[in-house]
Amino acid sequence: MSRDIYEEYHLRRVINASGTLTAYGQSAVLPAAVEAMSEVSALFFEMNVLHARASELIAQLTGAEAGFVTSSAAAGITLAIAGCMTGTDPAKIAQLPDTTGMKDEVILQMGHAVNYGAPVTQGIRLAGAQVKLVGTVNGTARDLFAASISPRTVAAFYVVSHHTVQFGSVPLEAYVETAHAAGVPVVVDMAAEEHMLPKVIASGADVVIASGHKHFRAPTSGVMAGRRDLMQAAYAQNRGIGRGMKIGKEGIVGLMVALEEWGKGYYREAQEAEKARVLHMVKRLEGLPGICATAEWPAPDPYPIMRAKVSVDPGTAGLTAMALTQLLDEGEPTIKVRAHHAEEGYFLIDPFNLSDSDADFICHRIIEIMGQPASQKQKMVAELEGLSMADLWARGGSWPYFESKN
Repeated sequence: MSRDIYEEYHLRRVINASGTLTAYGQSAVLPAAVEAMSEVSALFFEMNVLHARASELIAQLTGAEAGFVTSSAAAGITLAIAGCMTGTDPAKIAQLPDTTGMKDEVILQMGHAVNYGAPVTQGIRLAGAQVKLVGTVNGTARDLFAASISPRTVAAFYVVSHHTVQFGSVPLEAYVETAHAAGVPVVVDMAAEEHMLPKVIASGADVVIASGHKHFRAPTSGVMAGRRDLMQAAYAQNRGIGRGMKIGKEGIVGLMVALEEWGKGYYREAQEAEKARVLHMVKRLEGLPGICATAEWPAPDPYPIMRAKVSVDPGTAGLTAMALTQLLDEGEPTIKVRAHHAEEGYFLIDPFNLSDSDADFICHRIIEIMGQPASQKQKMVAELEGLSMADLWARGGSWPYFESKN
């Protein structure tokens, strides 16, 4: 008899229209990966050899010299910076996070100092390094970046994400060229842009970090790829500050199987189904007063997925985009959309983790909410007065999120 986890643990079902956000579990794990994880759960390995086999597979798929499996992309940030500071020197590894006597300065463009659920700067500082922010939020000149490199600089950090400021920053290729001219390695965080791994490796980046549990559909994990010596240095942190970030055998094998499936190209057919799902949703929402639904290939997010963009005209709809996202959130099951731009009057529906029935239910709920009395809709608008999406995200991180029903 199958278990109902929602019922057993008093959990609310989530319809994940947000894409691959960590807050909602990221992605559904590939069945092949689940099967492999179950099989290896009762087996034992020489873990260093298992890591070596994973390294070979990552290198094959990305074009890098080597790879390393981490517990998450966030852990990869800390381990990569630690590796740049210590190499494989056991004394330095044991010394961290005390960096006395080491190069410990990491350069980051101001426009790349993003928060992905936690500040990227914090992931760097966890290794004991110091962050040197250069430029301003709306621009960094290449000459300024070059002049900011000092004898203490151990790495230059770069973020590939829709969260970064999309203008005025030093482009990746120029960033790599400038850093390498000064003998400084470049570490790239691109957690949600896994498909770009070969391209970013080809740019000359020394360490590239991506998520395993987003578009790869692996169990929770991170993928590191790059220079062999820096992969070895990151792995060596397992005997130091990386001990608390280690990944188990199930996670490694699950990721390996997911990467093999990705290499076969199964996702191309899935993307066509996602596109059809979005077009169907746009059609269903057509003509709804105050709502304009369009199919978009959202920029600057480079992952090739079509999303539904739902724009809300408060005057006609009787509520704001932010209010609509919160009313969708309040239902049972709860609907989690990509609400990053709700303050700008729109939100996105990402089809990556949706079924056809999920997509239909979302449309049904939007139509149902829009049909509510004006007073009911305005009540939610009033509750959100003066709040930003950052406020709502912070509220969602409080503990406990739900009251116990026991």
